Amino acid sequence: MMMSDTRDPLADEFPEFGHALARLPDGYMEGRFQGRPWSATVKRSADGKRIWLYGEELGGTDIVSFNLYVLSGAKPALKPCEMSSSKVVDFVLGFRPTSVRRS
Repeated sequence: MMMSDTRDPLADEFPEFGHALARLPDGYMEGRFQGRPWSATVKRSADGKRIWLYGEELGGTDIVSFNLYVLSGAKPALKPCEMSSSKVVDFVLGFRPTSVRRS
């Protein structure tokens, strides 16, 4: 009997980041990061191979933006948009949604 591989490559490569990102729903949400109000929008491709997140500090000037590519047979590729990977990881780990609007 052949069993399918149900391993999550994202969770294997970036365990805490992968779990935190998986908890964020698709669509627009508002929440808090480092004690300040933020909004974030998450979009996942229909085939599950790309996750896009854009976040911005409400009433401020800071932003977070990235694409995460999860291709079969390859390690997940985190592609921050003109910022460090550590800034992206810190945001995903620390952002706490307070309201969500599904798209």
